[in-house]
Amino acid sequence: MAIATTALVREARASYAFVERNFNLTRRYWGWEIVFLIYSLVNSLAILFLGASVQVRDQRMDGQSLILYLLVGTLVWAYLGVVFDTIAEMISWERWEGTIEYTFMAPVARATHLIGSCIFGVVYGLVRTAIILAVVALFFQIDLSHANFAGALVALLVGSVGFVGLGIMAATLPLLFTERGSQMTQIVRAALLLVSGVYYPIEVLPGWMQVIARVSPATYVLEAARQSLLGGASPVALASLLWPLALTGALCIPLGLVTFGFAERYVKATGRLKRSG
Repeated sequence: MAIATTALVREARASYAFVERNFNLTRRYWGWEIVFLIYSLVNSLAILFLGASVQVRDQRMDGQSLILYLLVGTLVWAYLGVVFDTIAEMISWERWEGTIEYTFMAPVARATHLIGSCIFGVVYGLVRTAIILAVVALFFQIDLSHANFAGALVALLVGSVGFVGLGIMAATLPLLFTERGSQMTQIVRAALLLVSGVYYPIEVLPGWMQVIARVSPATYVLEAARQSLLGGASPVALASLLWPLALTGALCIPLGLVTFGFAERYVKATGRLKRSG
């Protein structure tokens, strides 16, 4: 009996050791825990807001219309998310690959470096979104016979300009904060997902969130894409949605380049360029 009790105590202590180890690991990477928590909250709120939007629109929207509404939101966000991530995470990728010092020492203008990354993000986002659409079409009967694809393409390209500017500004976070920067960019991405009306109209959001939604360029891209793909709106008819996107890009890209330049000089002066922790 005593031997069995001793063995049980020993195993209990060993189990507790693993509990303590996992707790310490969680505490060490608390930044990612916050990111995962925020994404869980965003997913939960998105589902609830989606339910609220169905209640508001159920008299005007049948099942097929709802599927198309969600499809456009999913595809546009898949594209914008890839563009944002490709640009915002480029510094983290350089660190992981061990090439960041070589890239920053290369005899090219920083704007050339950033614009090249942005072009890749746009092309990659378009290709990936096309693949998603092709796969989705295998599962659902998608009727886009009334769609104006020219309007949707213009909306995506003009919206890309604004998102490129936001991505460049977000890229300064991994540059300045060598360990937490990537986590910060994911929080920014989650916030944009929640307030921009990806899966529901922004009218179902609380008033203070609607104010933030009006600032997000994704809100205008999504609305323009839905009007063109679901309503057949032409590029001219989308002018009221396209000019805020163009203005956002005209402001954010120069601001992003200037901000990135200040951040680059700072990290070089303080020896933070290659550090990963």
